[in-house]
Amino acid sequence: MKILAITQARYGSTRLPAKILKVVNGMTLLEIHLRRILQAKTIHQLKIATTDEEGSKYIIDVADKVGVGYYQGSVDDVLSRFYHAAETEKPDYVLRFTSDCPLIDPEVIDMIVNFALQHPEYDYLSADPGSYPDGLDTEVMKFSALKKAYNEARLTSEREHVTPYIWKNGTAAGGTLFKSYKFVNPVGDYSSIRITLDTPEDFELLKKVIEENGIRLGWREYVAYLQKHDEILAINSMFERNEGYAKSLNNDSIIK
Repeated sequence: MKILAITQARYGSTRLPAKILKVVNGMTLLEIHLRRILQAKTIHQLKIATTDEEGSKYIIDVADKVGVGYYQGSVDDVLSRFYHAAETEKPDYVLRFTSDCPLIDPEVIDMIVNFALQHPEYDYLSADPGSYPDGLDTEVMKFSALKKAYNEARLTSEREHVTPYIWKNGTAAGGTLFKSYKFVNPVGDYSSIRITLDTPEDFELLKKVIEENGIRLGWREYVAYLQKHDEILAINSMFERNEGYAKSLNNDSIIK
């Protein structure tokens, strides 16, 4: 049984260029993200799925520093990039992360992977975005489900965001193509809290959180800190979750 983790990382960004290469306490946010994933006990291998953009050389430098592999592919067809990053490794399960989640939680990762291994009937499992803080996005899927999505997804939004074809057609969403499971946060609804990285305000909040708390805590400790400091929590509270996907839906088209 081989479990491969892949995180998407690119140099370009509309609202905050080179955001994942910003430095806090002497370490890029990308390196923090990778090192936190590597704390998970259930992962056998970690790779970065990056692009052929010129700035990607800086992402590859971080990959080399941490000691993880990488694959370079399409800027816009991220599903293709993600699939080809996985294909050569022949995994049984693939985890999907996005590098704008520097405080991804290894305990959440292990919880979902262990459940997937105990319940092999599920093709796709994810942390519920309706109850976990934004920035803990964790998805686990069988490689066979990823391959089916790669071969069948035709909407631009499905290609750009990798997993919509799977979760839209999963049983947790009323679909029939994939058996899916959504992990609702067992300790409550924290979906309004942002520890993700998309805007300058997000970076300002993350910088304060990491400078004050370091990079080794669990998500509950980071959230508890924010709840004690309303002035910090408010820094990025005006932004909606998944604005990038909503934008893709507004410009959706069928790929022929």
